[in-house]
Amino acid sequence: MALSKVKERVTKMKKMILTMVAALTMTTAMAANEPIQGNETNAYELNVNMNKLSETLKLTVGQQYVVEDIMDTFSKDMKKAGEADELNRSALVKEATHKAIKELRYVLDGNQMRTYLRVLNSTMNNRGLNK
Repeated sequence: MALSKVKERVTKMKKMILTMVAALTMTTAMAANEPIQGNETNAYELNVNMNKLSETLKLTVGQQYVVEDIMDTFSKDMKKAGEADELNRSALVKEATHKAIKELRYVLDGNQMRTYLRVLNSTMNNRGLNK
């Protein structure tokens, strides 16, 4: 019995580590070749790698299409925020983020949503957009 519990724990740890590696890979892929400074408009341009996001979140085929549409809209909203004046920029980023999260809550299950929020938070921090 003790050996089966150890194997079960090892399996859970492997899953957790693979999830973290996938999340870090996704964050790196989204932030590649982008400046980290929050004042530049390039930080607001999101090029979402849907293959990595689908893999990280373990999306079904149906979810992939819907999430891709949501991410396209989110990317466009973030680009508009980057082009806005500095007074409105923060509010537009917040609005775009909340809109995407609200829409994704209908599509993703609890675990997928938690993983997405971790990836999003890391990306926003890396780009200097969380203030």
